[in-house]
Formats: sequence, C-alpha cells, structure tokens
Amino acid sequence: MPEDKPKPSASERLRALLPDIRELVRPRRAALAAGFVLMVVNRLAGLVLPASTKYLIDDVIAKRHYSLLKPLVLAVMAATLVQGLTSFTLTQLLSKAAQRLIAELRRKVQEHVGRLPVAFYDANKTGTLVSRIMSDVEGIRNLIGTGLVEFAGGLMTALISLAVLIRISASMTGVAVAAILGFGLALRYAFRTIRPIFRERSKIYAEVTGRLTESLGGVRVVKGYHAEAGEAAVFSGGVQRLLENVLKSLTATSLMSFSATALMGIVGALVMYVGARQIMAGTLTVGGFVTFTAFLAFLVAPVFQIVGIGTQLSEALAGLERTREVLRERPEDRDPRRAVGLDAICGEVIFEHVTFAYDSCRDVLHDLSFRAEPGTVTALVGPSGSGKSTIIGLVAAFYLPEQGRILVDGADLATVRLDSFRGQLGVVLQDTFLFDGTIRENVAFSRPDAAEEEIREACRIARVDEFAERFENGYDTVVGERGVKLSGGQKQRVSIARALLADPRILILDEATSSLDSESEALIQEGLAQLMKGRTTFVIAHRLSTIRRADQILVVEDGRIAERGDHASLYSLRGRYYDLYTKQHGVESNLFLAEEEMEPAAATPAEPAANGNPLADAVRLIRG
Repeated sequence: MPEDKPKPSASERLRALLPDIRELVRPRRAALAAGFVLMVVNRLAGLVLPASTKYLIDDVIAKRHYSLLKPLVLAVMAATLVQGLTSFTLTQLLSKAAQRLIAELRRKVQEHVGRLPVAFYDANKTGTLVSRIMSDVEGIRNLIGTGLVEFAGGLMTALISLAVLIRISASMTGVAVAAILGFGLALRYAFRTIRPIFRERSKIYAEVTGRLTESLGGVRVVKGYHAEAGEAAVFSGGVQRLLENVLKSLTATSLMSFSATALMGIVGALVMYVGARQIMAGTLTVGGFVTFTAFLAFLVAPVFQIVGIGTQLSEALAGLERTREVLRERPEDRDPRRAVGLDAICGEVIFEHVTFAYDSCRDVLHDLSFRAEPGTVTALVGPSGSGKSTIIGLVAAFYLPEQGRILVDGADLATVRLDSFRGQLGVVLQDTFLFDGTIRENVAFSRPDAAEEEIREACRIARVDEFAERFENGYDTVVGERGVKLSGGQKQRVSIARALLADPRILILDEATSSLDSESEALIQEGLAQLMKGRTTFVIAHRLSTIRRADQILVVEDGRIAERGDHASLYSLRGRYYDLYTKQHGVESNLFLAEEEMEPAAATPAEPAANGNPLADAVRLIRG
C-alpha cells in the first residue's frame, strides 16, 4: 500500500495561504494604511495616562510642584479624547471594510460555484456548499478588520512599554520578560493544537447544515414515512459532534486564558517583591514603581490579545483554507479547449463511439453511436439505470465523454463555448424545479428580457393560463419553495412554458408529462408538438402519445443501444422494445394496437382468420 502523504504543518499551510491573503489585502491597502496610522496615534495617546503618574506622584505630590497639575490634567484629557476619536474612526473604517470584504467574497464564491461542472455538485451536498459560501468567509473579517490591527497595535505598545520599563528598572524588566517568553513558547504549541480543531468544526458544521437542508427540503418524504424521530436522531448526532468540537476548543482557549492570568499574577508578585526591595534601597521612587506597573500591563496585554485574537485568526485561516479549496476548482467554461463559438445552430447531434463513467470504477455508457437529424425527435427508452439520463446529461454538456465525441453541427461539443451552446438549449426535466417566486418570474427565468406578451403566449401554449388566471394574483402568484403551492402537473406546465419562452434549437424533455393526468397531458400535447416543431428533440418518456411520434427510438440497456428504429418497426420486431412497451401499457392498450394491426379484410368473429396474431384473435373473441 502506498504511504499516506504527511499532512502539511501549520506554518506550511500559512505560507500557502499568503498569496490569497495578499490578494485580499491589496485592494484595501489604503484603508489598512489609514487604520495603522490611526492605531499608532491611538496607542500613543493611550500611553499618556500611565506616563503621567510618575510626574503626578514624584513632582506634583512629593515635591509640591502644584503648577504642573493643571497642564498634566489637560494633557491627559486631550490624550483621552484623541484616543476615543481614533478608536471610533478605526472601528468605522476597518469594520466596514471587513464587512464589504465578506460580501464581496460571498459574491465571488457563489459566482464561482455556479460556474462549476455538474460533477462537482454530484460530489458535494447543497448544505455544504451553502456553508462554504455563507459561513466560511465570516472569520476572514479578522484579517482585514480591527482584530489584526488591534493585535499589531498591542505589539507596538508592548515594544514602547519595554523601552520605558528597561529605563525605569532593568532587573524588574528582565524578570517580566523571562516569564512572558516562557508563556509564548507554550502558546505556540497551543495554537498548533487548536487550529485543526477549528478546521474540523467548519467541516462538521457544513455536514450538519447539509443534512438539515436535505431534511427540511424533503419534509413530505420524512412525514410520509413517519421518520421524524430518525431525522431528529441524525441531526442530534451531528449537533453532538459539533458540541464536542466546541467544548474541545473552549477547553483549549480556557487553558490559555488561565495560563495568561496565572502569568499576570506571577509577574505581578515578582515585580512587587523586586520593586519593594529597590524602593527600600533608594534606587527606585514610588512614582517610578507605579509607572512601571502601569506600563507592565501594556507589555503583558498582547499576551491576552494573542489568546483572543489568535483564536479568531485561527478560525479565519481555517475558513480561508476551505474557501480557497472551492475557488481552486476549475469552472467548466474555463476549459482551454472550449474556444469554439456557435452561431445559430441547425441542431444536428451525433454521438461517435461515446464511453462515459461517473467514476473510474464502472462505465455507464459503452461505445455509443447514433445520429439525431435537425428537427427530429429521438426517444430514449429502457429500464431504470440503463443510461438514458446520462445520455441527456451529455447532450446538455453537463458531462464530457471519457472516450469518443459528441458533435453539434459538426463541432466537437468538448471544444464549444458553453454560453454559445446552452443559449440554444431548452430543458424540461423530470424533477421539475421552480424557484420561490411568482409564476411569471419562473416562466421568464429562461429569458428575463422577454416581453409580457411573449410570456403570456408561452403560458397559453403550455396551458399555464388555465390555472394561473384562476388565482387571485394571477401570474404574480408566489409558487413557494420548489413550487410547493402548485400541483405536480401545474409545475410541469410552468416548466414547459419556460422552455417554450427560451425558443431553443435543441430541446430535452425528460419525462416532461410524467406528473400530468391523462386530461392534462392531452391539453398540452398540442403545445409540446409546437415546441418540438423544427427543433432537435430528445425525449425520455414511456407514454404512447410521445413515443409513437418519435422519428427514432433508441432502446438503451446497460449503457448500450439494444434496438433502434421507429415505433412501428420496433413493435413489429417483437424484441426488447415490444417487451418494455407491453409491460408499460398493459393488456388493454396492446389489444387495441393489435386490433389496429389486423388486415382490413379480417374474418368475422364466427370465422376467425388464422393470421398468426394471437392478440388480434383475442380482440375478436373479446369483442365478439
């Protein structure tokens, strides 16, 4: 067995992310530069108060230089005002910049995900993708917002404080720095441990969100099988995993906070002991000691900031890693081979020895070859799992064949720009999908710029007007999520109207009338006939009304074409199509067809003819 590749270290992952961080920061350099200037002013103003204590105690109080009190107080008040104003401006500037970044990243990730191939969606749950678009980018605000700048400000203040502390007492400073360095080594190990926890949390959160999205979307199936308890158990298990991850991270951050607090206490006790000895020895004034302890807080403060902001940055980097993974996926329209633009096409589609597999384990289609002439109807029939929907997916360029070619008007579909092809493609799928909008918006989805008259005409042909105009709000009726407020037949009529409005050259009908009752199907057959007229149409259907009109019928079994021809030739062949057809339509329908096939000069029931057609004989016996 090949050895597993070692996982990259935290520093290696951070180095890998640096180009992405630079890309995020580059357009916001001005805001960040202004933020750092404000931060410097803010921190310097914040040092005025602790610095003034030495002069207050040693000069104003001890030496009774009362003339210094007023300017000292005014200086502190001015510095405090400057600190407040710069804090407000800093928050407004960087926090808003961070929120704009989040909005921009969400738009960028959603647009990118929308351009990825169908195979990507096959491998990723909807809820997981929603989590990556909405949640993973949230923590990135700490890279641009006040978090990182505050941390940098804390480090700057710590360096200034260190210089002041050394000047006041080098020995006390040495004690404090030694303790802080020891704690810094412990923090380095702690963050190496905590970062994978945050990355795992993002993964668990995406999984739980994905399952919850599926469960809510399939609530009718859940309730239909009384599976509420099972779904609750699955969700509870995911929430428990998330809870355990959060508790683990809280334990780690709590230990770091405890260590920081303990550090502060130890350093304070040591400084108190050494400072008291120096005061008693006359080498340190009381004002100097008070000032030292005030500046010591500024030196230790970044340690506490590291605990809080370091955790936020770890979360931000984990989210950035996951966002980067999505953005590294290549969009289907960025394939360098796709350079051929199609003008108005005639609609000739040719499969040349096409082999296809969803993964490397098993081919779904095997050496498939056929031709669909412009303006003709090609029907695909066969048992479930035979490869019919895969053929449709290849025609729509959702997938690329592993071997062979698919030609559209002589152009290899693998080399065609998708925008030029899919703009001439219309799709009515078996799993009818409507957006949570109005009937008009769902019909106009295929052509948002269509005129109202064109939308109404498409609805009239597809018989959408028959139910839409009965609603109180007419075409402005909101259909609900996935069209839940409409019946199955109504949803499919809206879907057919959408395809009519697109006016495609190649049309795909995947069980387009499967949710219609016989009366509704009869009503829209005229509309479908107009929709298919002059267009190259691919149909997956089993109903007699659609299949009998097809110019060619392909019987697909185990990814191969078992039989091909029109309805009459395949039915008379008494082969696989005949078996599928009789199973689908039952005895009554087949007796009717058998009667149609009898010769005009058939014998009377009293004198049955021996024409070798047992179904025709049965018709005579039944109807005699």
